[in-house]
Parts: sequence; structure tokens; C-alpha cells
Amino acid sequence: MLDADQRTALCAWIGRTLEAGSVALDDARPLTGGSIQENWMLSCRVDGAPRSFVLRKDAAATIASSRSRAEEFRILRAAFAAGVRVPEPVGFCADPGVVGAPFALMGLVSGIGLGPRVVKDTSLGGDRAALAERLGRELARTHGILPVAGPGTAPADDLAFLGAPEPEPALAEIRALRASLDGIGAARPALEWGLRWAELHAPPCPRPVLVHRDFRTGNYMVDAEGLTAILDWEFAGWGDPVQDIGWFCAACWRFGRPDLEAGGIAPRAAFYRGYEAESGRAIEPEAVRYWEVMAHLRWAVIALEQGHRHVSGQETSLELALTGRMVPELEAAILRETAPERWGAR
Repeated sequence: MLDADQRTALCAWIGRTLEAGSVALDDARPLTGGSIQENWMLSCRVDGAPRSFVLRKDAAATIASSRSRAEEFRILRAAFAAGVRVPEPVGFCADPGVVGAPFALMGLVSGIGLGPRVVKDTSLGGDRAALAERLGRELARTHGILPVAGPGTAPADDLAFLGAPEPEPALAEIRALRASLDGIGAARPALEWGLRWAELHAPPCPRPVLVHRDFRTGNYMVDAEGLTAILDWEFAGWGDPVQDIGWFCAACWRFGRPDLEAGGIAPRAAFYRGYEAESGRAIEPEAVRYWEVMAHLRWAVIALEQGHRHVSGQETSLELALTGRMVPELEAAILRETAPERWGAR
């Protein structure tokens, strides 16, 4: 909870950021759904008019691959400028004295984001094929943000902190996953098998782009009509655009609907149709298949990191503990998908 001094400091900061004459904080409450960061809904009156925001700051413990709130906010701002359907980026506060930690402030977006509910409650999201197609278009707009701006692309001047893109994003991803495993002292033979397989089958990347790296059901919001926002940009960076397509279509993110390969909401053809129409580029099915395997590998490593947050004592949480218990199921999927008879021995 925010104490009186924090509430006063927060109102003053919002007032300066919005150049408002007065800001009153009527309510501040934690939001559910964020498994890595801490999100709060703020109900305010700005110059007497009601306005609602989301305040996003670090949780008590996080994972190594998650970006800082400052970096995530700059990525969100670049996506907003490129026309991607995201919450309005309001401002970033680096002063930990305001609410106890640096934080980003964005506009509150209505809708439901919980993955299992979005998949199961067909009253949400409107026409599901249209929703998948819209998501494909939003992803293509994200992939229009390039390290070096050119004709028909969105400028990336605010993203210089991302550095130069890796020439071989798949191999860079494998190195990062191995480093994460080493960082928590995890010895998982099935994951080592999968990572070695991924090295041997790594596809080239002709053009690195901004990739979300967690674009899936559960990280976008919908209402009864359709899409309202794409959320959670904390893993974004330069990479292979097919990585996001494979992540969205991976079996581990279908929430009990394996028949609906586009995020558990529609056939993948609808998602592909929206992406190809917006980007003007054809999707290569074999490359997507590779990145679906990589999705299981990466999610398994993240699940281990989440479980480690609990067992290390940094942040005791039943949700984190249960997330760590998902790994054997993911390992079984990796072994099935990388069987030599499916790809040919190399």
C-alpha cells in the first residue's frame, strides 16, 4: 500500500508530467495477472476530470532476461509511435523516493487479458478469426521498427540502448538460455539436448527487427468487440521476426485448445493472413516450426527461473512454485518435437 507521503509525492509527479494544475489520487490498488512485474491501478482526478492509469514497477524479485522499467517504457513508447495498439505511455519516474522504486506510468486500458479465460470465454474478443488476423497485423507493425530506419519503416532513435542486433539471433538466443540455466545452477539434460538440436538447425535471419519476445495469448487484452491492447514489452529487443510468430503459435500457449494453433483462439491461417497482409512478406512454415521448438525451450528456462525465485527465498509464491513444476511437461514436448524422424538426423 502507498503511505500518505508516497501518495502526495506521486500526485505531485503526475501533475508535473501532465503539466496539470491539480491531481488527486482517489484509489490505488494492485492488479492481478503480472507474474514478473508489479502493476497498480490508479484512479485519479486530473484538474477535476477523472482519469485512470497503470503504474508498473519491479516486483520484489525478477528474472535476469527481463528489462528494466526504464527500458521497457522506451520500447512501449516506440511501439506507440509506430501505431501498435498499446497503452498510452504517460511517463517514467527514475526517482525511487516517490513510491519506493522507479516506475512507468501508462493509460489504463479496459479488457480481459488472462490467457485461459480469453481462450475459453468466446464472448470475448469478437470474431476469433478476425481477432487472430488483427493480432497478425499488430505484430507486423511491431516488426516494422528496425535498428536503422529506412523508407517505410518506423524510426528507432529512442532504442539505441538495445545496441546492435545479433547477426545470428537464434544462436544468440541459445547462448542466453544456456547462461540463464548456468545462472540458477539448473542441470536439465532434456533442455541441453534441445539447445544442441537448436544449434544444429538454426535458421538465418535476413533482417533483424524489433521483436516482442512474449507475444501470446495472455499478453494482450480484449473486450467483447475485439483487441484493446498489446501488453508486457519487458523482453523486447532486436531479433528474428519469426521468433514472435513461433512463440504465438507454440503449443504451450494454446491453453487447452491444441486444435487452434494461433494462440488457442483460431487457426493459424487467420493469424498468418493478417501478418502477411500488413508486412508484405510471406511466412516460411519451416522457420516457424523451428521457433516453436525454441519457444518451448525458452519457456522451460523462464519457468525454472520463476521457480528459483520461490525456492531461493527472494519471493515466496505458490504461483512461482507451480510455474517451476511445468518444466517436465515442456521437456517432453521438446523431445517429441526434436525427434530425428521429424527433422532428419544431423
